[in-house]
Amino acid sequence: MVFYRIFIWLYPKIAFLLGFWNQKAKAWHQGRRQIFTHLEEAFRDNKRPVIWMHCASLGEFEQGLPVLEAFKNNYPDHVFLLTFFSPSGYEVRKNYPGIDHIFYLPMDSAAHAKKFFSIVQPSLILFVKYEFWYYYLREAKNKKIPLLLVSGIFRKEQAFFCWYGNFHRKILSFFTYLFVQNQGSAALLQSIGMQNKVIVCGDTRFDRVMAIANRFQPIPVIEHFCNGNEVLVAGSTWTDDDEALDHFANTHPDFRYIIVPHEIEEERLEECLTFYKNSILYSEYEKAFYDGSLSDNEIRVLIINNVGMLSRLYHYATVSYVGGGFGDDGIHNLLEAAVYGTPIIFGPVYEKYLEATELLDVEAAFTIEDALELESVLSDLFNNIELRNRASAIAADYVKDHSGATEKVIKYVQENRLLTS
Repeated sequence: MVFYRIFIWLYPKIAFLLGFWNQKAKAWHQGRRQIFTHLEEAFRDNKRPVIWMHCASLGEFEQGLPVLEAFKNNYPDHVFLLTFFSPSGYEVRKNYPGIDHIFYLPMDSAAHAKKFFSIVQPSLILFVKYEFWYYYLREAKNKKIPLLLVSGIFRKEQAFFCWYGNFHRKILSFFTYLFVQNQGSAALLQSIGMQNKVIVCGDTRFDRVMAIANRFQPIPVIEHFCNGNEVLVAGSTWTDDDEALDHFANTHPDFRYIIVPHEIEEERLEECLTFYKNSILYSEYEKAFYDGSLSDNEIRVLIINNVGMLSRLYHYATVSYVGGGFGDDGIHNLLEAAVYGTPIIFGPVYEKYLEATELLDVEAAFTIEDALELESVLSDLFNNIELRNRASAIAADYVKDHSGATEKVIKYVQENRLLTS
């Protein structure tokens, strides 16, 4: 407990100092200025019950969104509050349509938690996957407000399951119910006496990508670029990914390549343009497409320099590459590609990701160690139609077979009458 208090005291101060040269830290600090004033203004005249969902960042938002949308459909008279811890979630989704209020979560403390609850007065609370803030969760428990963990996932090395983890186990005890992704997580929670408040319901990200795919709308500029060619879509790439990809792209001009860098700062985009021959930024290609100045040239590589398009781009992929597998952060969202029925390739750092190991096991995905191995796998997939079609079908079926977690969360709330209208 002492270490936690030190942590929550130090964190805002470190963020403030880092903000002098780090934009994300600056946004974290500035976004919380006068946060309670803004909350009071938002909820001053509210007379309706509130459903509050909290996410660490953008990935957790995508994971929790199917649940939030299902609650909106089933409880349209409620007010919906969404909070983020990280700027990478808030800054991208702060204007998301259909959600009544979107804020940063004030830093955890006993005083902040009490003030937050007195303003918002939530009737139901959903925390997505991670984020275990002691004072907020304790306040929910003290006020007897239903508190659910959605799409939780646990590993044996986490503090909850270690000899020194009494404080962390106390945090878990504040939850009313925990919906976890797999049986391994359930077994770990059962080992610390939580068998009566945990159920395996799967990962709501499957429901999210299914919804995106079902609502797919064509992108005319991308269709023009692809022009009936076989296409490699490389999503969320880092420098290491592009270094592995560029030789194949530069020596196989018969295909089209859509590269989506994880970061789109000018320096990173220039790096991509340097890696890939015959490449152009999406914004430039789009402008030329609509003003009629696009000539029949040798452009083979499209560098995407915007945010929010990737989940639709995989629709155009003959083969997909998902970045992040050469760094400590690990691979990015594989399901966004798998839902469209495309073979998936990624780098060697994937052990923490259940869907990666499962897709490898059923031969819908392929992992590579270096550029040489990547070229071999890409050649096989582009040249062997039978191999490619088999992997594509398995990937699509994998997503369909694992969907349905959202329905289980809603069913629990309704059966246990956690909301009265």
